[in-house]
Amino acid sequence: MSVDHYSSAVAMKRALTERQVSAVELANMHIDRISALDDTLNAIPVKTFDRTLEMARAADKRLSRGEDTPLLGLPMTLKESTLVAGLPQTAGIPEFRDYLPAQDGPLASKLFASGISLLGKTNIPYALGDWQSDSPVYGRTCNPWNTDCTPGGSTGGGAAALAAGFTPLELGSDIGGSIRVPAAYCGLYGHRPSETAIPKTGAFPMADLPNASFLMGVQGPLARTAGDMILLFEQLAGPEPGEDTAWQLHLPAPRHTALKDFRVAVIPSVLDATASNAVNSALQDLTDLLIKEGASVTRAAPAFDMQMYVDDYIRMLYVMISLGMSPEERKAQIAGLRALGHPAGLLNAEALEMSALDYMNLTIRRAAAQAAWREFYRDYDIVLAPITRSSAFPHTTGNMYERKLLIDNTEVDYFSNIYFPLLAIFTGLPSTTFPAGLDDRQMPIGLQAIGPYLEDRTTLEFARLLEPVWHKFQAPPDYR
Repeated sequence: MSVDHYSSAVAMKRALTERQVSAVELANMHIDRISALDDTLNAIPVKTFDRTLEMARAADKRLSRGEDTPLLGLPMTLKESTLVAGLPQTAGIPEFRDYLPAQDGPLASKLFASGISLLGKTNIPYALGDWQSDSPVYGRTCNPWNTDCTPGGSTGGGAAALAAGFTPLELGSDIGGSIRVPAAYCGLYGHRPSETAIPKTGAFPMADLPNASFLMGVQGPLARTAGDMILLFEQLAGPEPGEDTAWQLHLPAPRHTALKDFRVAVIPSVLDATASNAVNSALQDLTDLLIKEGASVTRAAPAFDMQMYVDDYIRMLYVMISLGMSPEERKAQIAGLRALGHPAGLLNAEALEMSALDYMNLTIRRAAAQAAWREFYRDYDIVLAPITRSSAFPHTTGNMYERKLLIDNTEVDYFSNIYFPLLAIFTGLPSTTFPAGLDDRQMPIGLQAIGPYLEDRTTLEFARLLEPVWHKFQAPPDYR
């Protein structure tokens, strides 16, 4: 076979087009690997192998008739929370264990029409609410770099599957770093799109039907190469169902096509949240590389109150994820959060008690922050920042507000891991995470490039240009 399980999706697609391999052969190659190795990782708890082969045979027939699409015949996985007719969509919540959707979400529909072969659905944490992927429905997913550590969350199963060579492409979602944190922890590429660049509908906790009032949550690609990430992004980009009656998405070309032309702002910390020595060293090394390439690099941040920005994100997040709570559940949550006394928990309690007027004022402050970013991007093309405070941490349990992370032998608040991801989330900006080497534990680390709203191709192109001269995906030693 001209490709193997670590070949890029682009290379697999080329081999399909040139008839060097069939879709069925590609499917079987991945099925065999998953069957042999996934018991250790638990990356893909919902396996659909009969369907995989049926879809692959259909793709081969289409290819034999001369049909083609950019994804036709490629195997891939979807996050468990993605809406697919007839497959579980529990979001890790036991009460949803028997729920089987009656219809595909818009992205699943688009992918199936393009001719992918679905390998299965990947693991997630309970209610997608963690930077781990451990749920009472499916159990724990481990990081292929070190099974004592998490692959991240909530798209942790997908990230582990990519790193282990189980799939060339994964569709994830991100409202709290859930694409980019797992990408960093597993040494991958991941793109959180601009808030309206890809339909949000059809992934928990977003609605099954379009709802413009749902903010910050998005769906997007993870991959082992920048080119694969771009390939999947370009197939997913477009307006929400219903809006596509009239609206078309015409994303601008990247601002630059050479690293030397980028105007880069660096944000190394958010409030008192700093990254590990290894992450900061990688950020400095990349800064030095960009300067050597001829880019302009400056430490700079938009003109808004960062404390208010962080607090407003935390408020907005809890407004979004609490939409299905009953009045009784809200009262119990408020009491519990206030009793714990954690600053973020108190903001969550405040969100649960928010009036309509309070919420409208929150959206006004969000719009003001978006305007500040627009002004900022007149002078800069991208922001470089850490995406996580460190590499992947050992599996942990207990209340999120009481957990600690160990960074350079210092305990820090677990919830502070949200500070770097939220830079892009609160205002709906595109953010691309890319590999940045290994730390002294031989665990992957990543960085992020944040771009102007709806200029996704600028951060994606930056990652693509960086790949040949910077760190790339490396296969975990035990999976090579």
